[in-house]
Amino acid sequence: MAADRPEGLVLVSGPSRGGKSRWAEHLIASCAEVTYVATSPARPDDASWQQRLKLHRERRPSQWHLLECDGQLLDAVNKAPEHHALLIDALGGFTAAYLQLDSDQWNTLETDLLRTLKQRLEPVVMVIEETGWGVVPPTAIGGLFRDRQGRFAQRLALQANRSWLVVQGRALDLHALGQAVPL
Repeated sequence: MAADRPEGLVLVSGPSRGGKSRWAEHLIASCAEVTYVATSPARPDDASWQQRLKLHRERRPSQWHLLECDGQLLDAVNKAPEHHALLIDALGGFTAAYLQLDSDQWNTLETDLLRTLKQRLEPVVMVIEETGWGVVPPTAIGGLFRDRQGRFAQRLALQANRSWLVVQGRALDLHALGQAVPL
């Protein structure tokens, strides 16, 4: 099944190992020029992480441009060619990179990223790790990550043209199936 060309901001969220990245890659594959933005650090000493990165690399078309940004997503979006569609995989690397910021600084950064994404003319498909479906994080920093990630995902959804929930290898169109929760 070929995907229609995405428009504007498209979100793809879900739990780990649910198929989010594969679905996002499927959605953006109809675009002629794509920049893949990897947000997480390389973590060269983590064999398991390296295996995950290897699977992503092998699956990606060789003509896609790669931008590794180690959480510096705003800079990467600004550096990406304007005529390229973006696949951002994933929001968690960005959120984790700024946990040291206070609430006001974090809100400013969120707003700056939202504004920058809105200005892009080509589609942006963003993968978002869903948090908060499992055990309550045992650390304050884990709770902060969960809360910031969840709130920012909701802010992004307000700006998104489409939102997908990918669970157990199945993609659900949240705009078609769901109703917005009142603010």
